[in-house]
Amino acid sequence: MTGFRRGVRLGVDVGKARVGVARCDPDGMLAVPVETVPRSEHSLTRLAELAQEYEPLEFVVGLPVNMQGADTPSTADARDFAAALQQRTGVTVRLVDERLSTVSAHAALRSSGRTQRNSRSIVDQVAAVVLLQHAIDTEKSTGRPTGSVIPTTEEPV
Repeated sequence: MTGFRRGVRLGVDVGKARVGVARCDPDGMLAVPVETVPRSEHSLTRLAELAQEYEPLEFVVGLPVNMQGADTPSTADARDFAAALQQRTGVTVRLVDERLSTVSAHAALRSSGRTQRNSRSIVDQVAAVVLLQHAIDTEKSTGRPTGSVIPTTEEPV
């Protein structure tokens, strides 16, 4: 595990209606679902509570870009959410390309026999797992964290 930074990470898949949350163990062996947080004015509060509970090294937030790597209407929303999360918690937030994480999550759920309709409540968690697992596997194989860190602006609020 050359270059792998030991520590729990929380993966976050930001959606318009829900926010999927996953976590990994300190050695980055496996990402697992945590919960789906309804997207509301209380989303950041719940994520701050999870940060207190799990004491993560960082948040890994999915950055939804199109297949060419360009911004989508959801990209600004994810960036704004990630910046607010960093400011609220004081925990490092790393934005990671999430192309295909939701598609992969739907495919995994379909292959396990779930329909899209009865998967709605957990697909965001599964997308967060896919995103986080990719980030930790990439760091382990390259020795460098993936994505970009949101600059720290000030103390947590």
